[in-house]
Amino acid sequence: MTPPSRHHQLGAWPLACGRVIPEARISYLQLGELNSARSNLILVPSAYGARVEDLAWLAGPVLAPEQWCIVIAGQFGNGGSSSPSHGAMGLAETGWVVHHSDNVAAQRRLLAEVFAVERPALIYGWSMGAQQAYQWAVQHPEQVERICCIAGTARTSPHNRLFCLSLRQALTADRHWNGSGFDAMPEQGLRTFALIYASWAASQPFFRTVNGSIEAHVEQQWLPHYRRHDPRDLIAMLDTWLAHDVAGGGDLAAALGRITARTALVACSHDLYFPPADLAADACAIPGACLHTIHSELGHRAGNPHSSTAEQLQLRHITRELLQLPTPHLASR
Repeated sequence: MTPPSRHHQLGAWPLACGRVIPEARISYLQLGELNSARSNLILVPSAYGARVEDLAWLAGPVLAPEQWCIVIAGQFGNGGSSSPSHGAMGLAETGWVVHHSDNVAAQRRLLAEVFAVERPALIYGWSMGAQQAYQWAVQHPEQVERICCIAGTARTSPHNRLFCLSLRQALTADRHWNGSGFDAMPEQGLRTFALIYASWAASQPFFRTVNGSIEAHVEQQWLPHYRRHDPRDLIAMLDTWLAHDVAGGGDLAAALGRITARTALVACSHDLYFPPADLAADACAIPGACLHTIHSELGHRAGNPHSSTAEQLQLRHITRELLQLPTPHLASR
């Protein structure tokens, strides 16, 4: 049985955009116990639209909670950590944009103050979680032993940016959008949002296997996942995705070249968001990085296969192999 999630209070939290979250908080979930040396913590930053409970399935099929202390941390905007739905944050229209450097700073505080850990054994992330793992490794190379970045890149590509903008437009084109929020639930906007998201998140071969109406499939299998969120939170996380760039607009290869962590990048063969070629380019710039490919018709969702054993086994093999490798930091102690 999954334990309940918790919140760590951060106080007044300054963001890179210049705004301050009063009484900020970060949500987290712990699975497994910390060892006496405090050397077995695996940090799992959350993906787009994911609450920390949504990623608890990783404990067992992919990551071993009997050996590792798995800490799943919610990014700002996900509804568990500080988000527009709590009333303490606004959207980009009023100057609020969360950057992954803000999420990483909050996670560092969480690990230091709750677990007395400064250097996780591994940062494991899928999609937007992978973006945060990259950010950690570039921004704080001395504190990161290993990263496993699954179906995510170090900078949001122009094509990926179009996807995010189309989702944002789907919500803000709804008649209930008032310029900085919503006067009522944007039902039509959410339906359009779900159609766009589904068309990218799974592959063309996957949709050929769907029986019956595609519209009904999206209505039943996809729309409920987004309806559970405040639409302002969906927009806030999109803005973080759009702003993602570990080089801050500078030389990406140089930024990735500063990574000293043991690095595994995992591409999904049919991923339309983050195609294998994009991860291969990142791998070329990271010293010693290993690039893996999961061959699956699940598309982007192959990186988060909560209901598919074949992909789970591939991820378990990759992470176990990575965790067995000594790291440069450990070797120098």
